[in-house]
Formats: sequence, structure tokens, C-alpha cells
Amino acid sequence: MPLLRSFFADESGATAIEYCLIACGIALAIVTVVNGTGSALLNNKFNSINSATK
Repeated sequence: MPLLRSFFADESGATAIEYCLIACGIALAIVTVVNGTGSALLNNKFNSINSATK
């Protein structure tokens, strides 16, 4: 029983999990922003390069 109590009282892994969740949230936000605006910027860049080389 004391081993079970010490297992539930141990919070050393909670910080790592919290940092992982924060990093996942930031990565998700970056992917969402890049996915929304990246293709339009990339198409404009390719169009300007295409017209410049003609």
C-alpha cells in the first residue's frame, strides 16, 4: 500500500507531460498557419519566377 501511495503522489513526470502538450500545441498552431498561408505564398512566388524567366 505505501508503494501505491508514493506512486500516485509522485509528480516528477507531470512536468514533462505538460511541456510535451505545450510543444504539441505550438506545433499544431504553426502547421495550421503555414498550411493556410503557405500554399498561396508559394504559388505567388512560382508565378513571379515563371513570369520573370519568360
